[in-house]
Amino acid sequence: MAIISDFQEDEAPPRQQQAAAGGADVEEALAALLERCGGALPFLQAAIGVAHRRAGLFRDPSAVSKVTSMAAAARAQVEAEERAAREAKRKAEEAERKAAAEAEKAAKAAAAASAAPAAEEKPESSAEKDSMEVDKKEEGNVRQPNAGNGLDFEKYSWTQQLPEVNITVPVPEGTKSRFVVCDIKKNHLKVGLKGQPPIIDGELYKPVKVDDCFWSIEDGKSLNVLLTKHNQMEWWKSVIKGDPEVDTQKVEPESSKLSDLDPETRQTVEKMMFDQRQKQMGLPTSDEMQKQEILKKFMAERWTSQGRKWLEKDQSQSPEGVGWGICFTSIFGLSG
Repeated sequence: MAIISDFQEDEAPPRQQQAAAGGADVEEALAALLERCGGALPFLQAAIGVAHRRAGLFRDPSAVSKVTSMAAAARAQVEAEERAAREAKRKAEEAERKAAAEAEKAAKAAAAASAAPAAEEKPESSAEKDSMEVDKKEEGNVRQPNAGNGLDFEKYSWTQQLPEVNITVPVPEGTKSRFVVCDIKKNHLKVGLKGQPPIIDGELYKPVKVDDCFWSIEDGKSLNVLLTKHNQMEWWKSVIKGDPEVDTQKVEPESSKLSDLDPETRQTVEKMMFDQRQKQMGLPTSDEMQKQEILKKFMAERWTSQGRKWLEKDQSQSPEGVGWGICFTSIFGLSG
């Protein structure tokens, strides 16, 4: 038996190689036929016609459902590949944001260390103390955004772009997906580990597209949740209603990504960025500027109309009004 087994093992590789070679030949032949047919759909139509005429494919009542299932499986594979590509892109962007956040934190720490001696020597005035107290009160409700336009908490952190929100939850090292509880609904999110109190459990700040949301375990020590916003043209102030909010006037859209947007979306984002800068400088936004222009035009037309009435009245009442009319005409650019 040992000899037969050895013989079968020696014989197996050539058969597998022949099968692989045969499969490659078939694929090459089908690829050539696909090109001759002029596209995938004409090719499929021809193939279904041959299967129907030569093999009676559709005499089997379940044939349609079987073909549909094959197509659905192929589509599911494409969607899985697209999700994997998006996840890989998200991971790369998340890594870049974390690196930027670490660099920013190190720079702030260095600046604070260098400024500490000067702060000790300079006594604080009562006005400065009041200002610091006001800032602390404001920080209790609205906070400065992190490098990813979100916030960092003890139990989780989150970042955002206009289309989506990314949540990172630290978990014990070695955590498997079967231990995770992640329930994503349109207006509610629950995240935690089985047998333990939930880490996040509350009403979402805004609705999400549930079918486009997913989660994954990173390196066995962090749980990442991707939420796709239902309205992809607004910034979130928080993930869960009632949590501390981020100051959305200080978020910084990634200008390098504007080129990836369609013209209409890009125009909207650029308008939002312009309005944000104007507010920070105490200047009117684009909408306010447009209203001011409309008001100026209205007032100019009103003055022109009123000036014409005064000119006609002046000329009709007195011959001396002709001089007045000429002066009025020169000032307002009117003609009799």
